[in-house]
Amino acid sequence: MSIEMIRMSVVKTNSESNYQVSVEIPKGVEIQVDDKAVTVKGPKGTLSRNFSNPTYNKLIKIEKNGGIVVSASSEKRKMKAVAGTIRAHIRNMMLGVTDGYRYTMKILYSHFPMTVDIKGGEVHVKNFLGEKGARVAKIKGKTEVKVDKDEITLSGIDLENIGQTVQRIEQACRLSGKDRRIFQDGIFLTGRYTQTGKPL
Repeated sequence: MSIEMIRMSVVKTNSESNYQVSVEIPKGVEIQVDDKAVTVKGPKGTLSRNFSNPTYNKLIKIEKNGGIVVSASSEKRKMKAVAGTIRAHIRNMMLGVTDGYRYTMKILYSHFPMTVDIKGGEVHVKNFLGEKGARVAKIKGKTEVKVDKDEITLSGIDLENIGQTVQRIEQACRLSGKDRRIFQDGIFLTGRYTQTGKPL
């Protein structure tokens, strides 16, 4: 399964819905839609998400009609953006259960050698700038985190969980009150891929 195979399109209509965007359902993927709740099942697992929001519930509709169609009963820029965002999330869910995701991070230090360990669903960064206590970042959801020397690999089927875990690790090593030109220690995102190796 490649990214290009999950096609998205925009369709303008004169029906009750003024604006529609759609996503094709790839082979091997099953999708259930219950109002704003969407469940996607594929070879690598199952993802569910509820897109319900009191602000736009009456203006947005999600339907399974050949593919997945997200409709907005308004062509205002904000509602177009909401429809497009929901479509992108559903596409990411499809790609997650077929290909999966893999992010890479680099451990950099110039003053004090850091060590990174995984303990009980948390990333522990020790000796950051010589600090005695460990800096801790919680792993989101079922994201798998592995440490190999100075590289961290995060993988899973839920793109948002992986992204939030990356953000937590970066924030845990955030510097305050120090000149970044001198202190370049930290853990930084270096790559975003599907598990098949295709860059995102």
